[in-house]
Amino acid sequence: MADRIPILRMGDTLLVTVQVDMHDQLAVRLLDDLTTMVVKTHARGVLIDISALDMVDSFIGRMIADVAATSRILDAQTVVVGMQPAVAITLVELGMTLPGVRTALDVEQGMELLRDARDT
Repeated sequence: MADRIPILRMGDTLLVTVQVDMHDQLAVRLLDDLTTMVVKTHARGVLIDISALDMVDSFIGRMIADVAATSRILDAQTVVVGMQPAVAITLVELGMTLPGVRTALDVEQGMELLRDARDT
């Protein structure tokens, strides 16, 4: 059985802090778990902290985009925070634009983006 990334509920927001190296199976499980939690909790926001990730590949980048797209279909906004410069450079070099993924420097700014999105 693969590890799971914990998903914490903070009001109507789900907080995911990735503290381990993401591998493909873990990323797929995270997408499934998050989708289930968004529906179960009626979450309006998903905040994903990837500050511990030193690198990503195209599959992990696509999974982040898939999380955002799936959440959006389920009426929840997604914000990714804490992206390391090397991760951002890698995503650009891979030609990944991550449509629908909003970003912020840290959790506090990410929560503010989610609050602003709910208020509009």
